[in-house]
Amino acid sequence: MKWIYALAGLLLLVFTTASILRTLVVPRGLYSALVTRIWIILRAVLRRLTPASGGYAAKDRALSWLAPLILLAMLATWLSSMLLAYTLLLFGTSGLPFGIAFREAGSSLFTLGFASGDRLRLSALDFLAAATGPLITALLIAYLPTLYAAYTRREVEVTLLQSRAGEPAWGPELLARQSLVDTETALPQLYRDWERLAADIGEGHSNYPVLLSFRSPRPNRSWVVGLLAVMDAAAIQLAICPRSAPPEARLVLRAGFTALRDIARTLRIDFDSDPEPNSPIRLTFDEFDAAVAMVAASGVVKERPVAEAWPHFQGWRVNYEALAYELARRSDAVPALWTGPRDFPATPIPPARPADRRPGTR
Repeated sequence: MKWIYALAGLLLLVFTTASILRTLVVPRGLYSALVTRIWIILRAVLRRLTPASGGYAAKDRALSWLAPLILLAMLATWLSSMLLAYTLLLFGTSGLPFGIAFREAGSSLFTLGFASGDRLRLSALDFLAAATGPLITALLIAYLPTLYAAYTRREVEVTLLQSRAGEPAWGPELLARQSLVDTETALPQLYRDWERLAADIGEGHSNYPVLLSFRSPRPNRSWVVGLLAVMDAAAIQLAICPRSAPPEARLVLRAGFTALRDIARTLRIDFDSDPEPNSPIRLTFDEFDAAVAMVAASGVVKERPVAEAWPHFQGWRVNYEALAYELARRSDAVPALWTGPRDFPATPIPPARPADRRPGTR
């Protein structure tokens, strides 16, 4: 009977080691069932603890604890699993009572050493357990600089976008502002920066899904809302200004929906990898028409009528809309315009545009 306990301990040890390796070590964008389950539980708890009267700002403050709590829960789960695994192995192979096996496994795993006198000699399991505890902690500590480096790169570009696309960011606002302040020539560089950032996000967030839970420092900022705004701006520009739109607009769109698909594969989100250009999207023609009118009023010259531009915009947006909406929902991003529904009641927040303070204006 004790060999059954030893086998159970061995299987638990293997599964826990595999979870640690696929989460912290293997740079392959592997699905982590542990991280997913911890995220579901902690997200539900934090949202339940948020007062309903606090609005979105209160939800954002509560959910800002999600990422650090996930990291602590990962460490606690792995150490607890290892403790149980070594307890079962010692109980099944050493002849020790279960309580003594648990005490010796804990003493070795956490390198306390208080149970070293329970037997005349320590076994290989004791030495293995003694190496496991510090190793798991060291791997997680080494994991943190990678996370925060990726987080910093992401948030720098999201913060820079605030002056260009408003807060929260919105694609039509990005085009309108560049026209209003005569900085349309800066759009190609912006698209190049976000093309590189999209590749960085796709690689980093698919390899380390816990990054999805790291929120921006300000409640009205979000990486997925920012990426969606840049992609929408590029799609609108290609749709209404096909001759003057820079080639970088196509590149940022391709990089953007490729990044979203990489993340979706890691999270096991279903999507159509080759949608038809005329497939329906959730954004309506009326919303597109109103946005184009606002962009045109700011000085952007249309090269196509809105009715002719709509199928082209739809053909671009069908590649990324569903995934962007799902990631915005899962990350409880700020409910900006054109970003889809949330799991909580929310009215879309338009971007705040600063007042024109130039001399001679009111």
